[in-house]
Amino acid sequence: MSRYWSAVVRGLKPYVPGEQPKMANLVKLNTNENPYGPSPKVMEAVRAEVGDSLRLYPDPASDKLRDAIASNYGVQSNQVFVGNGSDEVLAHIFLALLKHDAPILFPDVTYSFYPVYCGLYDIEYREIPLTDSFEIRVDDYFVPNGGIIFPNPNAPTARALGLSEIERLLEKNTDSVVVIDEAYIDFGGESAIGLVAKYPQLLVVHTLSKSRSLAGLRVGYAIGQPELIEALVRVKDSFNSYPLDRFAQAGAVAAMQDVEYFDETRRKVMATRDRLSAELASQGFEVLPSAANFVFARHPQKDAAELAAALRECSIIVRHFRKPARIDQFLRITVGTDEQCDALISALKNLLP
Repeated sequence: MSRYWSAVVRGLKPYVPGEQPKMANLVKLNTNENPYGPSPKVMEAVRAEVGDSLRLYPDPASDKLRDAIASNYGVQSNQVFVGNGSDEVLAHIFLALLKHDAPILFPDVTYSFYPVYCGLYDIEYREIPLTDSFEIRVDDYFVPNGGIIFPNPNAPTARALGLSEIERLLEKNTDSVVVIDEAYIDFGGESAIGLVAKYPQLLVVHTLSKSRSLAGLRVGYAIGQPELIEALVRVKDSFNSYPLDRFAQAGAVAAMQDVEYFDETRRKVMATRDRLSAELASQGFEVLPSAANFVFARHPQKDAAELAAALRECSIIVRHFRKPARIDQFLRITVGTDEQCDALISALKNLLP
C-alpha cells in the first residue's frame, strides 16, 4: 500500500475479471464469450474505418449507433445511451442514478461488480438473498430503497425472472430507479425494453459482448426514458467525451443491423446449452435452469474447486467462485461450440466417481 494512494483507493476491493490464459490448445469456457465470431458485416465495417479519418476524434454522441439501436428496439435515439462496454455504462448508472441516501438493493448472489461500484462511489447497499432454489423473489424488494439493480438472467446463476414479475416490481417501486442488466437476455429471457415507455423509473442495460460476439470491441448501451439518459450523458461528459472509438462504433452498427446472423448464432448457442445441460444432468450434476449462454452446475460427490483444477489439467477452463459460500460448490460453464462441449463432457466422464 503506497503512501501516495488516496483514501478511496486504499479502501477499494476491485472486481476480478475472468482469467484470460495464454495456454495453447485451450478449451476456454470461463468468461461467457460467444464461441462464434462476429458477423462478416462487422469485419467489413471495421476494416472500412482504417484510413486518414483516424486522425480525427470519433463522434462523441455515437449518433449512428444510437440510431441503429433505437431502430432495432422501436424506441427514440434520445432514449439510448452507449458506452465502452456495459461495465462502463453500469459505472455511470451507479453514480448518476443510484447514489442516494437510502441503500440500493441487489441479490446476494449476482454480478460481483455491483459491490465494487458501491465501494468506488461510496454507495450504501443491501444484499437480498435469493431463494433456496437461487431465484429472485420480487416481494423481497418491496422496501424503501435508493434503487434496485439485478441481472436478468441473473449471473452467475443463469436463472431468468419473468416479465410479469419485473412489471410487478416496477408497479410497487416508483420512487427510485430500477435497473435490469440484460447482458444475457438474448439467449432465452424476456427483455424489459418494452416496458420502458410505461415506467419512467426503468433502465435496461445491454452489451454487444455476448450475443453479438463483440467482447473485444467493448460496446454497451442503456435504454430508458430521456430523463434517465440525460443523467448518464452528464456523467459521461464529465469523465470521457469519446468513450467509443471509430472501430467500435462502426462494428457495433453493423452488428445491430445484421439481425439474421445474430439470430443464427444465438440459436446455435441455445441448442448447445440445452444439450450440455442434459449431458451434465446425466452425469449426476444439479444444473440450474439456464436462460443464458452458460450453465451453473454442481456435483454432489465432487468438490467444485477440485473439479475445476482437474479440468484445467485437461486444458479445459471453467469458472469457480469461492465466494459467497452458498455457491462455492458450483461451476459456471460457458456454452462453447459443440466440439468444445463434447471435450468437456468427455473429460468429466473420466474425472467423476
